[in-house]
Amino acid sequence: MKAKPMSAILLVACLGLAGCGHTAGARALSGGAIGAGAGAILGTVTGIGPGAGAAIGGGVGAVAGAAISSNTLNLGKPLVGE
Repeated sequence: MKAKPMSAILLVACLGLAGCGHTAGARALSGGAIGAGAGAILGTVTGIGPGAGAAIGGGVGAVAGAAISSNTLNLGKPLVGE
């Protein structure tokens, strides 16, 4: 039963960090990378495995990053590229 709170934490983290960058592509990449990292950690902790957790977290982060407008959530200038 611990998987449900962990999933909620992952979702909030992906949505909160998906605002890195100004273009939809940059936000999708940063959100996917952050989500994959968080998902791998949570997947290991919850028992679904790091690969499955990374796939789920990366997908959620990429979709959230692409969907959220930089006008809605803007965490500033990215460290790399753009």
